[in-house]
Amino acid sequence: MMDLSEKQWVSHAVFHPFEGFEDMRWKKSGSLKYAFIIVFLFFAGTVIHDRLYGFQFHDSYDRIFNIIPYIVKSIVLFAAWVVGNWSVCTLLDGEGTLRRICIFSAYALIPYVASLFITTLMSNVLIADEGVFISCVYGTAVLWSGVLLFNAVKTVHQYTAAKTVSAVFLTIVSMFIMMFLLVLVLSLFQKAGLFIYSIYTEIQYRIKV
Repeated sequence: MMDLSEKQWVSHAVFHPFEGFEDMRWKKSGSLKYAFIIVFLFFAGTVIHDRLYGFQFHDSYDRIFNIIPYIVKSIVLFAAWVVGNWSVCTLLDGEGTLRRICIFSAYALIPYVASLFITTLMSNVLIADEGVFISCVYGTAVLWSGVLLFNAVKTVHQYTAAKTVSAVFLTIVSMFIMMFLLVLVLSLFQKAGLFIYSIYTEIQYRIKV
């Protein structure tokens, strides 16, 4: 078996989509540190792609920067995928642990994360008529990450291709359920906070009167 460093395992998984994750599984390789770095770059790339994208390709009239939506679109979304996949695949007799799912899924995101930075740079260099090149880079990266993610799920849980499709579908459904519950809980806390604040202001008013 191969004896690679953690950095080399990252590139091996990305550039060998069909056997890379299988090799990682047998060698019990993969680093949470690199996984967290990739997720952070996912967050940073999401911010940069939205805020610094070339004006000739994307007009943004949002003058107020709010970091929360970017956290939700990157870190929270990734966490929901990991937890959702672990929950679903535990019921489907999957072999993957929460740690392995996190590592494999993060590694699979690398082409997409790289495309966020690359396309942002291209959008500030190319003219509007050359936008097709940006679309090609972005589309290729999405497809590449999709293949990697599919093989990551298939390998980490030791599923067949058909069962992997079912697992991915159920994971997406569970993500929607978790996000709905999260919005519901946040809305409840917001209303509770407003209620407590209104009581506080009323008490303050009564004291002053």
